[in-house]
Amino acid sequence: MDKKYMDMAFDMAMVAYNNGEIPIGAVIVKDDKVIASAYNKKECMNCALFHAELLAIERASNYIGNWRLDGCDIYVTLDPCPMCASAIKQARISNVYSALSNSDIHNHEIISNIFLTDKVNSSVCLVSNLDVIRSRNILKSFFEERRKR
Repeated sequence: MDKKYMDMAFDMAMVAYNNGEIPIGAVIVKDDKVIASAYNKKECMNCALFHAELLAIERASNYIGNWRLDGCDIYVTLDPCPMCASAIKQARISNVYSALSNSDIHNHEIISNIFLTDKVNSSVCLVSNLDVIRSRNILKSFFEERRKR
């Protein structure tokens, strides 16, 4: 895990925060180079598909000209949801570095099962809880501000 890439994911999360989006950021790295970054845009795009991870995968695929993101790592500020975990697996991303486990205990079990090796795709390595305090603080602040409105 490279702290500078996690910091970039948090920069993306803060853009989301400042735009009224749930503050989740994602950065995709290949060969020690950032090839994509994104933040949640579900609210502004009015669509449940606009998660940070999915947007970053789309941008990385466009950047390298291939949907196969072999040898890539993704840095995220919160464990992916099952939809994003499936996309990460399908894109063949090697490693997920996450700042915080999702508070839903079942989410971790579900994504761990998604990331296992199957007949088509190799496994994805998930390393979580790498920056727990920072991620919790941003999420807590965001939802406290939202409840005040």
